[in-house]
Amino acid sequence: MWSRLAAAVLRSHRPLLFATAGTRSSAGPQKGAMQTAVVRCVPGEPKLTVSFCLDGSHKHMLRDQDEPVGKVLARIGNNLLKNQGKGKKKKKKCDEPSDGAQSSATEVRLLLDETPVEESVLNREAWRDGAVLCVGGVRYAVLRNAPTFTSAELPRSLMAGFPVCPKLQLEFGNMDDCEFTWLKETSAGSGETWQEVGSGRVFVPSNEDIGSRLQLRCSPKDREKSGLVKELQSEGAIEAGPGTCTFDTRHLFTGTQTQWPELRVVSYNILADVYAQTELSKTVLYPYCAPYALELDYRINLIRKELAGYNADLICLQEVDKGVFEDCLIPAMDAFGFEGVFRIKEKQHEGLATFYRRSRFRLLSSHDVVLSEALCSDPLHSDLLHNLSSRPDLKEKILKRSTALQVSVLQDLVQPERSLCVANTHLYWHPTGGNTRLVQMGVALTHLGHVIGSVSPGAALVFCGDFNSTPHSGVFELLTHSSIAQSHPDWLSSGPDHHCPMDLASPFPPLLSACGTPPYTNYVGGFKGCLDYVYIQPDHMEVAQVIPLPSHEEVTTYEALPSVSHPSDHIALVCDLLWSPQNKL
Repeated sequence: MWSRLAAAVLRSHRPLLFATAGTRSSAGPQKGAMQTAVVRCVPGEPKLTVSFCLDGSHKHMLRDQDEPVGKVLARIGNNLLKNQGKGKKKKKKCDEPSDGAQSSATEVRLLLDETPVEESVLNREAWRDGAVLCVGGVRYAVLRNAPTFTSAELPRSLMAGFPVCPKLQLEFGNMDDCEFTWLKETSAGSGETWQEVGSGRVFVPSNEDIGSRLQLRCSPKDREKSGLVKELQSEGAIEAGPGTCTFDTRHLFTGTQTQWPELRVVSYNILADVYAQTELSKTVLYPYCAPYALELDYRINLIRKELAGYNADLICLQEVDKGVFEDCLIPAMDAFGFEGVFRIKEKQHEGLATFYRRSRFRLLSSHDVVLSEALCSDPLHSDLLHNLSSRPDLKEKILKRSTALQVSVLQDLVQPERSLCVANTHLYWHPTGGNTRLVQMGVALTHLGHVIGSVSPGAALVFCGDFNSTPHSGVFELLTHSSIAQSHPDWLSSGPDHHCPMDLASPFPPLLSACGTPPYTNYVGGFKGCLDYVYIQPDHMEVAQVIPLPSHEEVTTYEALPSVSHPSDHIALVCDLLWSPQNKL
């Protein structure tokens, strides 16, 4: 198959003649059969491409759009002669009989309505749908800018019971119109055959499929227009899954999507691969976790199944590797009906991802910031920056942090007059960093107050993330009480040298922790505690349901997290929110 399928060939009123000889490949086009020549010709690009099969080999020609088509046809003829010359040598060696039809001169023409196209016609005009390229007795139907999968790839790790989501890039087509056929490898007598087992973009293998490889046939389409089928085969066979996972019971509460005025929200630190693969993680942080269960190929299977089973409308993820977002999450979440945005941390390889169900929301605008940069450059934070100046060591420490705040303003598609301001962050982690987190949260709240006050008035705030802050922390008090006093012990969290007491106030009335304060959302060998939250404004939204966290027995089945049944050291928070009546806004 061709990675980028493109164009076919054109011809003059006077047909070009090429002497041909040689054997005919059994894999090549046969005389009298209508083959396909695919042309990619995009306005504004200097080149076009023509792709077709000639004498059993795939040809991919890159030509100028402003070039006369006759030159392309001549090039095809030259290639044909070269191939036939090789065929002659092979025939002599094999003492094969010659093909009389191919030993004679072969016409190469480009026809439109069965009339030859003049050689002087430029490529960009000559190659069009309905044209026919004739090479001897072989006719090629020209497809111009046909729907094409420019890349397609199956995951390396396949497990029974876990969704398989191919990575696909489509050009000139509509993914919703495309057709997908899944087949598994079976043994029949002495040979191997393929048995159809499913359709659709996502396939979930069963235990009966363990040990078989997968094949996927992708048919690109745009309404009635079709392109060439792409076939993929998995590298390895389907393996057995881990059995019961920590999220399986939770999925019993989220078996269907919500209906307006409800919406389901997930906040989840999925454990970045860049951290999971360190020697510290393997030997100190998670020594109890089986090494294979820390591998990304294994964990991403669990993450995809967990997220799919929540049937959420809004998902905020932390510790998302850039490669994981692009190669693993986007293909899966797109297939599940989500659009996604990503914000990488400065000087890091991981960041924040927000996904929203495209049938429920539309992205209006993004207002992401790096908190330390905003503190220095935005006049909104001038008072806070001035207060920090009395403690230059603390100020320098805070300004070194690359913590980001991802802010997405979403429009509700059911009631377009309503909008959400979705904030997602992962605050500084260090045990002595309570004062740093307070400053970071002060910057975040001020920025969010500006976005809602000036950019999207009336938007309802949903603030998710791993705040690395327990319910006894200053950050929790600031969010739930709208202010924090100078006497709070977090101002002394990193010692008297960094003591910089100040009054911080939130621009919002007290926010509500929608999932409450569970005993823990992070459970590792040496620590357990509640660090993750979903905050809402009680006058804009209400809590309809909190999905129960896994039981302590489930969490500790393999001692702690992560484990073979849980992909992260954190537990996802999942809750159903309810829009408040308009008269409360």
